[in-house]
Amino acid sequence: MLVFPRKLRPILHQSDRSGLLFALAGFSILSLGDGVIKSMAGEWPATGVAALRYAIGAAGLAIILLIKEGRAGFVFPHPVAQLMRGVGMGVATVSFFSAAFLMPLATATAIAFTAPMITAILSRFILGEPAPRATWLASIAALVGVLIMLRPSFADIGWPALLPLLASVGFSISIIGNRMVAGLGSTLSMQVIVASIAAVFLVCAASLGSVSGIPQLAVTVPDWTILARCALVAVTASSAHWLVYIATTKAGAATIVPMTYVQLLVAAMLGIMFFEDVPDAMTLLGASIIIGAGLYLWREGGQQRRANMAANS
Repeated sequence: MLVFPRKLRPILHQSDRSGLLFALAGFSILSLGDGVIKSMAGEWPATGVAALRYAIGAAGLAIILLIKEGRAGFVFPHPVAQLMRGVGMGVATVSFFSAAFLMPLATATAIAFTAPMITAILSRFILGEPAPRATWLASIAALVGVLIMLRPSFADIGWPALLPLLASVGFSISIIGNRMVAGLGSTLSMQVIVASIAAVFLVCAASLGSVSGIPQLAVTVPDWTILARCALVAVTASSAHWLVYIATTKAGAATIVPMTYVQLLVAAMLGIMFFEDVPDAMTLLGASIIIGAGLYLWREGGQQRRANMAANS
C-alpha cells in the first residue's frame, strides 16, 4: 500500500490518493509489459513484435469502439495531427522495442524519460508555445544524464544506443498531436485512430525490414508464444493507459506526473531478476540526473500554472 508522510496527508484529498494509486498501477503495468517485450529478444525482430502488438491492440479497440459508439465513433478530424500522433507513436514503439532488445531495460527506460523536455522544446517550434528558462535548464541537465548513461551502451553497440532517444522524439511528436486534436472526439475514438495509424506504419516498417536482406529484421512465421506475448502486451498496455486516464480524472495530470518514474524502478527490478542487468554507479547517476530534470520541469510548470491562475482570478 502507498503510504504518505503524516504532514502530507491533509494536503492529499481522497480523490488524489486514489488517483495516485491508479497511476501507480498503470505505470507499473506498462513496465511489466516492457519486460515481456524484452523476453522476445532474439526470437523475433523488434519491428515484427511492434507491428503485431499494435495490430492486435488496434483491432481490439476498434471492436470496443464499434460496440460502444457505433459507426459514429469512427471519425477522423484534423488528419495532419492524427498522422503526427500515429506515426510518432509508431516510431516511438519500434525504437523503444529495439532498444529494449539491445540494452538493459532500465537504461532504455531512463533515457526515454527525456520525452517531457523534448516535448517542451518541440512545442516551441510546432505549436508556438513559449519555452521558459526552466525548459532549457532541464533539457541541458537531461542531455548530460543521457550522455552518462549512453557511455557503456555506445561503446558496446554503437549508434543503435541512440534508439531510446529516438523513441522519446517520436513520443513527443505524438503528444503534441494529442494537444492539437484535444476535444475533437471521444477518448476511445482517439485511441483507435492512433493505434490504427501506428499499426499501419509498423506493418510497413516490418515488411520493409523483412525484404531488406538484413537477417535480424527477417519476419518469419512466429511461434505461438510470440503471438501470446504480443497479445498480452497489447491488453496490458491498453489497461495501463486506461488506469492512467482514470488517475488523471481523479487527481489531475500534474499531480500524477511523479508516478511515471515508478516505471524506472520496475524496469530495474525486472532487469536484475530476469535479465541479469545490474545497473552500475554511472547508470544510476545518469538516471538520477534525468529524473531530477523531469521533476524540476514538473515543479516549475506547476508554479507557472498557479501564477497564471492567480493572475486571471
